[in-house]
Amino acid sequence: MGIIRNLIGILVILALAALLSYDRSKIKNKVKNIVLMFVAMLVLTFICLRTSAGITALEGISNFFSWLIAQAQGGISFVFGGIVIEEGASVFFFNVLLPLVFISALIGILNYIKVLPFIMKWVGKGINFITGMGEVESQFAISTAVLGNTSAFISIKEIIQNMDPRSLFTICLSGMSAVGASTLAAYMQMIPGEYVVVAVFLNIFAALVIASVMNPYEAEEVETGEEFELLEESAEDKGNFFDMLGSYITDGFNLAIIIAAMVIGFVSLITFLNSIVEGIFGITFTETMGYVFSPLAFIIGIPSEDIVKAGSLMATKLLTNEFVAMGEFQSLLGGASAKTQAMVATYLVSFSNFGTMGITLGAIKGISEKQSKVLSQSLVKVLLGSILSSLLVASVVGLFF
Repeated sequence: MGIIRNLIGILVILALAALLSYDRSKIKNKVKNIVLMFVAMLVLTFICLRTSAGITALEGISNFFSWLIAQAQGGISFVFGGIVIEEGASVFFFNVLLPLVFISALIGILNYIKVLPFIMKWVGKGINFITGMGEVESQFAISTAVLGNTSAFISIKEIIQNMDPRSLFTICLSGMSAVGASTLAAYMQMIPGEYVVVAVFLNIFAALVIASVMNPYEAEEVETGEEFELLEESAEDKGNFFDMLGSYITDGFNLAIIIAAMVIGFVSLITFLNSIVEGIFGITFTETMGYVFSPLAFIIGIPSEDIVKAGSLMATKLLTNEFVAMGEFQSLLGGASAKTQAMVATYLVSFSNFGTMGITLGAIKGISEKQSKVLSQSLVKVLLGSILSSLLVASVVGLFF
């Protein structure tokens, strides 16, 4: 029965995407690519979660990121080593956020020596072969998974200035449906690492599935206005190695500070709302939102006994961000079924929330005032599409439990 509900959930998600579509008459032209993307998602999920080789590979990736976190502690301990922490306690800022500085530095080095551009270019071409979405859209989906949405937008800023509105919609949907590599290690400190890795892969295809339904077009119908070469910089723009490294280190630290500020603010607001609502109605705001979102959790196939807790986390992610929701993951779902944990964990691994909607618009506005006006007209649809993408990932994962 659970798998049947997962399948029904997938159909409902696609139906909602079709309802929001700009041109439903063209969806039939994308059916072949949509089927190929679904097959890719199913194969990836099966290999990762149901084969010994896949499970071993995911454990290796998770252990590698744990090792990276341990290396980051060298610098953190040097700067903050005199601070005494209660035995057995874990400080979110030290253990989860500050390692972003080290991870960001590594990404900068790999980008500087052209390892990342090479990978993103050729993996993107492979994805384009499956999706038929176009070279820009396919390679951008990969770059978002590596660089994060803001940096990925900057990497194609010249193209964005002349981009067709349909392509702009697709890349923004991809940007809000993915996560950046710099945050993966942080996520793995809060939810099982294997689900983080699976979600990263599935988000790429899920976003393009939803885009194919909500925003169907053929790649040759749109013009980018520029020959597409991802992250290619002139020697003058690139600067020397240490300039680059300092910039990425600073960006990583700024990201840690921004996330810390957002988490403090959002968690405090939720605590405030919980106290107010509980004082008036005898039930917390978080529990209330759990009931509001529970029908959605039920539709996508989450076991009935867990839908309120799952709905609460889904609401928390949408209203705040994924970090706040992941911080509550163990307390709410520690005793839930393996299926619930897998589905909710993979749902949480994306930038799909109201805050990112503003960040996306701000990033585009910083590149092109004209394109920001174009995007503002469809921004709510972009957010809805990213939510459907996350739901689709969770539904596909649920088929294997």
